[in-house]
Amino acid sequence: MGDFWVFGYGSLIWRPGFAHVETRRARLFGYRRSLCVYSFVHRGTRERPGLVLGLDRGGSCIGLAFRVPGDLRDEVLSYLRERELVTSVYLERKLDVRLDGNRAAGGEMVEAVAYIVDRAHEQYAGGLDAGHAAAVVRGAVGQSGRNEDYVLSTVEHLKALGIRDHWLEEVGRQVAPS
Repeated sequence: MGDFWVFGYGSLIWRPGFAHVETRRARLFGYRRSLCVYSFVHRGTRERPGLVLGLDRGGSCIGLAFRVPGDLRDEVLSYLRERELVTSVYLERKLDVRLDGNRAAGGEMVEAVAYIVDRAHEQYAGGLDAGHAAAVVRGAVGQSGRNEDYVLSTVEHLKALGIRDHWLEEVGRQVAPS
């Protein structure tokens, strides 16, 4: 099989963890980046959940698309499934994303593997306001570290790429050390 694409919108942007041969800025339509998943493993515990990002319905999301060589398909998908599907709060989908550039500046459409939130899952937090989200994030710690670090690193990396997410930036301001 040929090369395939993986769409990253949160920690995959700054820590993909898999081999890829190309990285392109991309937009996914119909889903938005949202701090809408209670984390029981990576950034919190069942007793003290944190919050992590999910792709939730509505709007669009700018992120990065990673092109993976076809001969690494099984290895990369196994890695992603172990990382993203640890509690089954995400659903693996193949969705169309628009890559920045070429095709007369309109961008090329490609199919990418993406992980969207399962709204029926117990970990789905829904649409929280920034203050409530910050209160959940503050002090939560999981296997991958402090929840504040996850939020602040994501905001920092999005800004470095010129991607603005005003709501997430507000949560970041509220959890940043004074």
